Amino acid sequence: MLEWLKMGVADLGRGIEAGAIDPVALTETYLTAIEGHTLRDRIYSAITRERALAEATAASERARLGLRLSPLDGVPISWKDLFDSAGVVTEAGSALLKGRVPQEDAEVLANATAMGLICLGKTHMSELAFSGLGLNPITATPPCVNDQDAVPGGSSSGAATSVAFDLAPAGIGSDTGGSVRIPAAWNDLVGLKTTPGRISCKGVVPLCRSFDTIGPITRTVEDAALLFAMLDGSAPVDLRGVSLNGKRFAVLETIALENLRKAPLAAFERATHRMSVAGATLEFIQAPEIAEAMSLTAPLYTAEAYGEWKDTIEAAPDKMFDQILERFRAGATITGPDYVAAWQRLHELREIWEARIASYDAVVLPTAPILPPNVERLMTDQEYYITENLLALRNTRIGNLMGSAGITLPTDVPSCGVMLLVKGGDEARLLRLAAAVEPLFHADYASRHLTKPATSGA
Repeated sequence: MLEWLKMGVADLGRGIEAGAIDPVALTETYLTAIEGHTLRDRIYSAITRERALAEATAASERARLGLRLSPLDGVPISWKDLFDSAGVVTEAGSALLKGRVPQEDAEVLANATAMGLICLGKTHMSELAFSGLGLNPITATPPCVNDQDAVPGGSSSGAATSVAFDLAPAGIGSDTGGSVRIPAAWNDLVGLKTTPGRISCKGVVPLCRSFDTIGPITRTVEDAALLFAMLDGSAPVDLRGVSLNGKRFAVLETIALENLRKAPLAAFERATHRMSVAGATLEFIQAPEIAEAMSLTAPLYTAEAYGEWKDTIEAAPDKMFDQILERFRAGATITGPDYVAAWQRLHELREIWEARIASYDAVVLPTAPILPPNVERLMTDQEYYITENLLALRNTRIGNLMGSAGITLPTDVPSCGVMLLVKGGDEARLLRLAAAVEPLFHADYASRHLTKPATSGA
């Protein structure tokens, strides 16, 4: 049964369908692993044992009768602690919400439950989801799977580490500026950022409603595609027959390739080289509209976030991590006219961007320009914190500003992901492209397809 802890949701679902895996035994295996893990309290904020076993018992009976609700009926997963869960504390990583117990499940959790997915529990996150680092001295900072002295990425930090440390086969997170993709990349996982409005955020603790999205963190693209279908209420994307042959990718130079640290640069060069060898055409592009859009980040994000939370924050500001408090309060200086003007300009920039990339299958860029920063140094070195915090979400935020769908894939360099972006609403094409790129990073790829190491991007 311990081998189940290394399996993804697709394989577990197939095992249940074949009668080789019982949902109750599977759920018990995960609950035992969670409860016995030394890092449990740094990853899970709450374990929903009774709920999980009740849901597993029902799934087991459905499987016995041949009445499974979906391909993932009976598969347990974790949920970020900003999804309301009936009768279970939901605090969004903040002492401001300590003891908050919703009476109903978030709509997306209710929908997933109706498809037979089992809720293992809730996972730790950055405070109110307003940081890409995953550092949270208020509740807990989960460890990075590649360096336990480093942050895991955020804000869906526990969602990613629950998978990376074999305490869930998948985790559901949210992505406002990169909060699914950064922890996925830094923990060598797949992270899917969906189109704004595609999956319901009703019952989800908000940060910036205009940018908030929901997405899965998984072991494989197939797992991400199946979970996307469960959360979205759509048919699973057909991933058969995928290929990069003849596909055209835009390599975004503006912002995305600036000041890359050594490891992310090496990983990206190898990734794009392998895509080229596999038959893809890669063209480097400049996009001035991206630089301008990035300059709108402060008025758009901080104004909305502070407008959402100002009354709660100012009633007890001493309960917050000072770095997060300062980031929220920056929104107080943004005027209404400036906020409206920023949104009007962003809509114009999105049109320019979509016209620029229309002839390409996708845009490719490094998921993050940096590796996971050191926890102790972040807590003691103010300049280091500011620099790393800004860089962590720099590349991923491009997709959020442009209203894109995006996915990060793990490369063969630890904690270094490669990201694909497509126009919003085109998740099916994105997932098929990702499924074609994914095998390029498997261990045996180089020996079978490459004759010499790559030294350039394309």
